[in-house]
Amino acid sequence: MQISGTVVAPDQFELREYPRPDQAPDGWVLVDITAIGICGTDYHIFEGKHPFLEYPRVIGHELSGRTVSDLPGLPAGSLVVINPYVSCGNCRACRKGKPNCCTGIEVLGVHRDGGMCSRIAVPVGNLYAADGLTELQAAMVEFLAIGAHAVNRSDIAKEDRVLVTGAGPIGLGAALFARLAGAEVHLMDLSPARLEQARTKFGFTNLHQPSDSVLSGDLADGFDIIFDATGNGQAIEAGFDLLAHGSSYVLISVVKGDITFTDAEFHKREARIIGSRNALKSDFDMVMQAIRSGQIDTDALCSETVRLADLPARFKDLVEDREALIKAVVIP
Repeated sequence: MQISGTVVAPDQFELREYPRPDQAPDGWVLVDITAIGICGTDYHIFEGKHPFLEYPRVIGHELSGRTVSDLPGLPAGSLVVINPYVSCGNCRACRKGKPNCCTGIEVLGVHRDGGMCSRIAVPVGNLYAADGLTELQAAMVEFLAIGAHAVNRSDIAKEDRVLVTGAGPIGLGAALFARLAGAEVHLMDLSPARLEQARTKFGFTNLHQPSDSVLSGDLADGFDIIFDATGNGQAIEAGFDLLAHGSSYVLISVVKGDITFTDAEFHKREARIIGSRNALKSDFDMVMQAIRSGQIDTDALCSETVRLADLPARFKDLVEDREALIKAVVIP
C-alpha cells in the first residue's frame, strides 16, 4: 500500500491508502516519485472549480521521480521528469506530432489519478532524463514548459515588445522565456504582491496593473505579442485593445464560456490569436537546458517545500495564500 494525496470532494484533502503498483502495463513503466509541485489546477480541484474532474482524485502532475527498473538509456534509479499528458498516439494531432493537444488526452492528476504518492506507472515515452538537475528542480520543469511552449508558439523575435498578463507561475514562466528570447517584457497583474515578486526575485521592471493607462508614451502603439495567463475572460477581452498592428495574442489560460472582440478592429490590426495547450518534449528539453545553464533561478521559483505527511494541515493555507506563493513543492 502507499499513501496518496487525495482531494476527496471540494474543500476536502486527505491522505488515503491505495495499492502501490508493482507491475506496469505493456509500454508503461514504474517510477518512484521524488517531488511534486502544486499548481493552480490542484487548487481549482480543491475548490471544486475544475470542469472535467471526478472525485475522489489523487492529484499531482508536476512530477520528478526515479526509475524503478533499467530502461533504454535510463538505468534503474535515474532521475526523470514525468510528462503528465497521456496521449492516444492515434488521433490526427498525435500523428502530426502534437500529442499535447491529443483529442483523447488524459492528464495525470486530472483525468486519471496523479503522482502525489510514492510510486506511479506512466508510459515509457513520458519520461525525460533529468541529468544535472536536482529532484526539486525536476519537479518544476513541467509548469515552466507550459510557458516555454507558449513562447515557442508565438514566433517571438528579438526586441519584440511583449506583455504577459497574469504574473502567477505560468505567466512568470512565459515572461522568463520571452526575456531569454531577447524580447522587451512587460508584466500586468491585479496583485501588487505578485508584481513585486517579479521585480525583486527576477528583475522585471516593466510592471503594470489593469487600471494603468498603458497605451501612452513609448507604449502608444501597443504590444507585438501578448501572453494571457489570467484565466479571466474579462482580462482576455481587455487585452485585444493592447495589441499592436501585426501582433499576436497567445492564450495560455482557458476559461469557460465565450470570448468576444471587435472583428473590424482585429482585422485592421491583422492580429493573430494562438491557443497554447500543455507542452511538447522539445519544450521540456528547452526548460531543462535553461535550468542547467543557470538561466532560470529555480531557488527563486520554489517558495517552500512541504512533507506529504504535513500537507493535510497545510493545504487550505496554501490555497488561501497562493497570491504570495510562486511554487510549493511536496516531498513524499
